[in-house]
Amino acid sequence: MSEEGNKQSIWTISNVITITRILLVPAFVAALLCPWPDWFNIPQMGEGIRRITAAVIFVLISCTDWLDGYLARRLGQVTDFGKFMDPLADKILVAAALIALVELGSLPTWVVLIILAREFIVSGVRMMAATQGIVIAASWLGKFKTVFQMIAIVLFTLKVSSFVEGLAPEVDRALYIFSWIIMVIALGLTVASMIDYLVKAKEVIGLGDAQERIVENSIDAAAEQAIAKALRAGVTVAAAESLTGGLIGSSLCGVPGASAAYVGGAVTYVNPVKEKMLGVEARVLDTDGAVSEACACQMAAGMRKAVGCDIAVSATGIAGPTGAEPGKPVGTVWIGVASERGSRAVEHHFDGDRAIVREKAARAALEIMAEEIDRCSRI
Repeated sequence: MSEEGNKQSIWTISNVITITRILLVPAFVAALLCPWPDWFNIPQMGEGIRRITAAVIFVLISCTDWLDGYLARRLGQVTDFGKFMDPLADKILVAAALIALVELGSLPTWVVLIILAREFIVSGVRMMAATQGIVIAASWLGKFKTVFQMIAIVLFTLKVSSFVEGLAPEVDRALYIFSWIIMVIALGLTVASMIDYLVKAKEVIGLGDAQERIVENSIDAAAEQAIAKALRAGVTVAAAESLTGGLIGSSLCGVPGASAAYVGGAVTYVNPVKEKMLGVEARVLDTDGAVSEACACQMAAGMRKAVGCDIAVSATGIAGPTGAEPGKPVGTVWIGVASERGSRAVEHHFDGDRAIVREKAARAALEIMAEEIDRCSRI
């Protein structure tokens, strides 16, 4: 791709919103810390108006976090730059807010240390994973952690405002207790999400089977790439699976916005189903066998015809530990693809146990899907 094309892929609407979110962080800090009411000759409003204004800015910035993600998926503008900058923008906003609240004496330092320590640890593990080509999927714990942190920050920002000071003492006390309840929940989720992340990354930091985690995360990354390319190209995709048993379809469905590109698939594990559902010829199954180039091609072509999609892939092979045939040892897999360019298939020989072979086959199918999207886009 040309340099101009790379720039165009970076400067999407969602990425512009993300960058704007980062640029607005100083405005939030200034609104909270600077004595700007004195500049406008309204010193009597002082602390209260500063905190209310800062809280409003913080909420507006936080809302754009949802907006840029939604637009990226909706418009098919998911980019590597966006994946890097979006979580970074959240961390910058939260860190700036927490440090400002410590500066004002509204929040004890130990709270900030727990939250920032978690971010440093997770970011370090993420960088280690990236060097190995591994993508560690975010869990719901991390998402809820961010939500509760932001709610807690808003509450503590408003804690000494003119609005709160005007409330009855019992209401003020209840709001204070509620603020700390939310913050404690946020801290609990912060620690829990860190532990969850470390468990998922145990292979990266030398505490588990690296091969299995690398394959699993490669599937996720390959699925994201295939869906992103399909959305950009405006094509639909499908999958016909045998040994993978639905892994290809499951990984594609796991990508946000996949419904705009992935139309469906079929698990045709035994020969009669391949023949009946996908139109694989009985002659091919009898002579070449299910694990063959001809079968993989006909599976992909049959899937494409059945659902009317632009591109379909197929996977058929021997996952083991039994099932080897003469000339077809365990780990032999044929990956097929069909498009307007016709049908083709590629033979693979994968090492590993049954689970690893199936995962590697699914990854290979997703990679050939992405490759075919590129090939068809150049026509």
